[in-house]
Amino acid sequence: VAGLVNHSVFRQVGVTAQKTMRLLPASGRKATQKVVVGDQDGVVTCFGIKKGEAVPVFKTLPGQKISRLELGGALNTPQEKIFVASGSEVRGFTKRGKQFLSFETNLTESIKAMHISGADLFLCASYIYNHYCDCKDQHYYLSGDKINDVLCLPVDKVNCITPVLACQDRILRVLQGSDLLYEVEVPGPPTVLALNNGNGGDSGEEIVYGTSDGKLGLIQITGSKPIPKWEIGNEKKRGGILCIDSFDILGDGVKELLVGRDDGVLEVYNFESADDPVLRYDHALSESIASIQGGCVGKDGYDEILASTYSGWLTGLTTEPVHREGGSGEELKLSQEMQSKISSLRTELEHLQMKVLQEREKYQQSSQSNTAISSVPTFSVNDKFTLNKDDASYSLILEVQTAIDNVLVQSDVPIDLLDVDKNSAVVSFSSCDSEPNSNFLLATYRCQANTTRLELKVRSIEGQYGTLQAYVTPRIQPKTCQVHQYQIKPLSLHQRTHSIDHDRPMNTLTLKGQFSFAEIHSWVVFSLPEVPEKTPAGDSITFYFQNTFLGTQLESTYRKGEGCFKSDNISTISILKDVLSKEATKRKINLNISYDINEESVRHTLKLIHPKLEYQQLLAKKVHLIDALRELQVHEGNVDFLLPEYRSILEEADQLLEEYKRQPAHLERLYGMITDLFIDKFKFKGTNVKTKVPLLLEILDGCDQDGLISFFEAA
Repeated sequence: VAGLVNHSVFRQVGVTAQKTMRLLPASGRKATQKVVVGDQDGVVTCFGIKKGEAVPVFKTLPGQKISRLELGGALNTPQEKIFVASGSEVRGFTKRGKQFLSFETNLTESIKAMHISGADLFLCASYIYNHYCDCKDQHYYLSGDKINDVLCLPVDKVNCITPVLACQDRILRVLQGSDLLYEVEVPGPPTVLALNNGNGGDSGEEIVYGTSDGKLGLIQITGSKPIPKWEIGNEKKRGGILCIDSFDILGDGVKELLVGRDDGVLEVYNFESADDPVLRYDHALSESIASIQGGCVGKDGYDEILASTYSGWLTGLTTEPVHREGGSGEELKLSQEMQSKISSLRTELEHLQMKVLQEREKYQQSSQSNTAISSVPTFSVNDKFTLNKDDASYSLILEVQTAIDNVLVQSDVPIDLLDVDKNSAVVSFSSCDSEPNSNFLLATYRCQANTTRLELKVRSIEGQYGTLQAYVTPRIQPKTCQVHQYQIKPLSLHQRTHSIDHDRPMNTLTLKGQFSFAEIHSWVVFSLPEVPEKTPAGDSITFYFQNTFLGTQLESTYRKGEGCFKSDNISTISILKDVLSKEATKRKINLNISYDINEESVRHTLKLIHPKLEYQQLLAKKVHLIDALRELQVHEGNVDFLLPEYRSILEEADQLLEEYKRQPAHLERLYGMITDLFIDKFKFKGTNVKTKVPLLLEILDGCDQDGLISFFEAA
């Protein structure tokens, strides 16, 4: 793997979606493979590489955005037919570019995922799965949450059609016909599926999955139950996984796992121990990797990894050595080859500069004429707003097809901006109006030249809900801006989970009234993240959630005319009560609200919060001592006379300051949560205890758990 070098950028197409680039099988004696890629302009481009230059094979006319590109063909023959999904249509092309199929499906939504196996076509829209055989409808399934990817186990190995859906609710759904065979819980929302080794392994039943929070795993999908084989966490806090391929890049006879992430990191895992994969190589690109393939593209005899990025760049990492061994004649030949390439690039650059000048002049003339029509340039933004379980913060990732000039972030609810290591942009804050319903945050990120990807981190306060807006301005003329909105929900720090601890002391909120199943579901969607917008099938539904900041939990079960919400945190119940009654009032629906408060739950929640409180108070004290201790160190020359605990503060000063800077207002957040818990406990009893809050804050400064619990019980 040490032999992999960043060989070259082959060419650029339009903006590409996930899984839209493949390598065609090598044909005849020529061992190099052709590249085929589909972009969001609707163009399918096929090209080969000769002497480091891209040589076109065919290119189709623009059309609807291409959402997926797969290769197919009869089973056990070379898979060299090209299938593309755009809108609700699937088109097929030969390797020469001749269209042989145009299949308009019966899907009302655009195709999001596609898999092809012989004459079988598997398609998914947001929630709907359809199976076609020879373009005839066979099976249909309605998923409980959004479908991100679809795969079918190899029919020639398992002797039956077994489709697997990767769904947003952290579940792989295994189907049989139109029915659910079983569900497999995975540690994060699965974004991509791939057959292990490219063929499902020896059994044909092994599937590799990648999640949006950067985890990777292998599961054997047997006819009756799943068998988890291995799972790799995301210790390095890298991006979500968008694409996976299997290819023997090391040439040791065992296929490696190639992984592309949405932060531009390309990884190669190999199976040294034959059990768990080991990371052998990684390489950082500047954009998210939409597709990844292993093969022989640039030069016969040298394998490489080809990646296509979001804005359409195709990059190759090759095993071909840069400096070849040999005599001076070969070196001279190499330099001549290089020189001709450099001169052709110079000519192309001069031609492009001339074209830009001509177009700029043309635009200036047309904009000054009486019949001027202002044309706003369009640009594509790839955005992702997700809750991180590790530090209870939201990541906002903005990726633009051209360089970003600046991003203005505005929020109408109180949120904290957290530091991001990868972020090189300069941030400046503007003062905000203190009037109600106005700005709580106005921050501008000025990006360095050629920045196409910006990552921000924010932390919200539960109970305070509204909208976060990002105004994205790229470096293009005339100046234009796109606004993207993200909802901060009332219970924004809650994350969906598969199960909860039923032995905890729970508080219960019950709602009854003349509301439909769809209405109460829309209220839950408004209140909580990660709930599918589509009303679930059936008469009732149960969702489980965990608070990522405190570790408290919530169980919500509801049906037409009735809803039951249980949590071990009174504040969660209080926020839900306020929000749900407000939403019902908007629709003029009378609610009969009842609640059952468990006194023991307050003690339980305080015990969950206290270790975090103690840690943050200690961190704050250490940070406040650093300047004084450093001054002592300068005056005295050495610090041997200090107590060991003070010496350790000096030794760890940089890490302590880094941690404190990374989590501003963490202590204030915990104080706020305990204060809310205190107020909410007595609110349900009909008592207003706001006058006792200053006394509570004094006790919090003392950091005594028993004293805190006694104060809650005695107040």
